[in-house]
Amino acid sequence: MRLLHTSDWHLGRTFHGASLIDAQRSVLQEIINVTANQQVQAVLISGDIYDRALPHVDAVQLCNWALRELRATGATVIITSGNHDSASRLGFGAELLDSAGVHIIADIDRMVHPVLCDAGDHQVAIFGIPYLEPRMVMERLGAAKASHESVVRAAIGEIDKHLAAVDHGGKPVVSIAMAHLFAAGGIGSDSERELSTGNLDVVPMELFEHFDYAALGHLHGRQKVRDHVRYSGSPLAYSFSEVNQTKGMWLIDTNAGGIESVQEILLSVPKKLAVLKGKLPDLLSDPELEYATEAWCQITLTDAQRPADAMTALRARFPDTVVLNFAPEGGPENSAPSTYAQRMAKATSTEDVVGDFMEHVRERAADEAEREVISTVIRATRESQVSQ
Repeated sequence: MRLLHTSDWHLGRTFHGASLIDAQRSVLQEIINVTANQQVQAVLISGDIYDRALPHVDAVQLCNWALRELRATGATVIITSGNHDSASRLGFGAELLDSAGVHIIADIDRMVHPVLCDAGDHQVAIFGIPYLEPRMVMERLGAAKASHESVVRAAIGEIDKHLAAVDHGGKPVVSIAMAHLFAAGGIGSDSERELSTGNLDVVPMELFEHFDYAALGHLHGRQKVRDHVRYSGSPLAYSFSEVNQTKGMWLIDTNAGGIESVQEILLSVPKKLAVLKGKLPDLLSDPELEYATEAWCQITLTDAQRPADAMTALRARFPDTVVLNFAPEGGPENSAPSTYAQRMAKATSTEDVVGDFMEHVRERAADEAEREVISTVIRATRESQVSQ
């Protein structure tokens, strides 16, 4: 049997305020094409279908379209909820959708009942573990404490009871677990919402040892934690920390003995990311940066002083610059006091106060023309006060 492992669609997410809905539609079409062309029999989507608990109508419509097209390929679709999803909203109508070949596992009652797929000489039992908020489910699951490890351990304990009771018709059973969590050994990025503080969100991989494959979601980088425990990663980059990630999915083939093979399927990138650093004149003239003119750009300027109207100048060449940072080479050019309060304490005139304020908020000292304007305004204000 052939399965496709994907996750973290985050439908409705924006990239620094810019809509990604068209890019998401494009990459979902690619997933649909892979499902059809590779004759995938089950698509596993391990959480974070949406980017927020109350998704925008465009995101819901896009999800509806994607699920309809995936089903049109003949593949069964199994979905678990992630920490960005509202489990109750995502799971609405789940019992009705079961009959349509779309199985949404968003609560712990459905978690223990596998989606059974007949693969001829073997059965594939797919268990979905929705994202578990420890304090909300620990009592129902009988977990020892309010940690992700404890509630996932308890959840897998319940699943094991039902796995042992699967009616396999005398055929071997290949067991698949889907889960949305932070696995020990996984590598995260800036775009994932933290599940908890400290290490309370980390779940040990030993909990998945007895499954033939664990299809994980939450971390946006596609990675192999162990041979049979993998993250598919997000199909698109959602932060500049993902600039070096290659997006894709896992294609899994099963046989009567378990997992026959796992292959990577790469996805094209509708719009690339570029992280640039340098002085403004160099960035605007360097021919080797031409690739970035059609990318989302994060730019750090290293000029000694922040150039005036830098964003306008940069966007003339790199129109999709969405993040602009300033890190002057070698740090400050002089030994000026490090804090604004310290500079104010050393100011000897009103002109110094205004000039220091401008430098503080702009990270660039006033030029000669600006200093003249400051002096003119202050002089005019004083003369007006005297005349009154």
